[in-house]
Amino acid sequence: MAIGEAGPRSARSGSQPKRLEETMSGRLGRECVYVPSCRFGLFVALRHWCPPGGRVLMSPVNDDVVFFVVLAAGLRPVQAPLDPFDGTVDVDAVPEETWGSLSAVLTTNLYGNPDPAPRLRARCDALGIPLLEDAAHAIGSEVGGRPVGTWGEASVFSLSKHVDAQAGGILSLADPGLAEAVRAACGELLTPSRSASELAYSLRPYAEAAVRGLGLRRAAWATLGLLGLAEREGIRMPLRPEALARAAGAAPDLTAHDPWVRVDMHTYRRESGPLRLRRVGRRLGRLDEVLRSCRDGTELLLSTRWARPGEDGRVQPLFRVPLLVADRDAARAALARRGIVVGYLYDPPLDDYAGEEFTDPSPAPGAARWFARHALPVDPLRAREAVEVLERSGARPAEPPEEPRRPGTSADGAGAGP
Repeated sequence: MAIGEAGPRSARSGSQPKRLEETMSGRLGRECVYVPSCRFGLFVALRHWCPPGGRVLMSPVNDDVVFFVVLAAGLRPVQAPLDPFDGTVDVDAVPEETWGSLSAVLTTNLYGNPDPAPRLRARCDALGIPLLEDAAHAIGSEVGGRPVGTWGEASVFSLSKHVDAQAGGILSLADPGLAEAVRAACGELLTPSRSASELAYSLRPYAEAAVRGLGLRRAAWATLGLLGLAEREGIRMPLRPEALARAAGAAPDLTAHDPWVRVDMHTYRRESGPLRLRRVGRRLGRLDEVLRSCRDGTELLLSTRWARPGEDGRVQPLFRVPLLVADRDAARAALARRGIVVGYLYDPPLDDYAGEEFTDPSPAPGAARWFARHALPVDPLRAREAVEVLERSGARPAEPPEEPRRPGTSADGAGAGP
């Protein structure tokens, strides 16, 4: 797997990464490799399992960073149709000709709502292609009686979400025999740890606590903007299509795509130092407590008039609960006035954002557009406050979208024939 760009690095010293890997292996029952970020682990997985120029089915309601990681790996994103109520992949709406053209399927498990991994696994097995799971939002979710992240050849987890370590990720492997090759590939791509970066990381929790305690969130964001440190003026980062086309010409190449992949996390490929690793370990040790609280908050939010409860009655410990409101921006502003920041918005969908030059559009884009416009991802750890604000603001539930037509059917639902 010749994917190194930064020169070979020595094997990682110390036992801290190993302990983190063992903790996650215990949760998943799979071999795990510690990586500095979920996006870094995803790049390594895509390069290992997908041939350059391959086509990858993915969700259009997704972080744009993930989209750029797929491009950096030298692959063509293919946008999938979605269930409009939870943003999961609508397997039945993917055209047969699309299935036959794919090199891999990449799940999203948006906000922790599991994609239909058992059905996707069966499809991938029939086609002889890998299933890769992005479980960044879904470290505690289950599907088909198994944890999310145990269905694919590989899965990636973020330790910046539920774990709230602001660093680190896990790349899990179905085949433990690949672990050393994957570690070697990671080592070739890592950049060295820096003492200044470690110090800034160690001081960040105290700075954030001070900002929260003094009620300075808005002032802090304004200062970042004035200093040129805020990289997004809106939900999506600037596409810069001409520069992106030049970078695509060099793919697969992570360095060429670094201006897009690093957004919101410039240390995404930096080797984790001891301060970072210790904090990740402490936070990971409290994960089960966090997941219990997330499950309780999710249950409350799913009982409101803005949510569609889980069809099987199961409550997942969601990272964010996508309430479906008529005026998402007004609801978001009402929550902001209470100090509840709503992030993790992915609007517009990636095919509308990037265009056909960089991705194959969804064959049924309406559901993704509706979900991206109306989804209000609420932190379940602040569920009671959020419900109080939304009730007081008079937020209305979104009107359900029209029933989408399946590809290859006529307006009356009959198969399109001669």
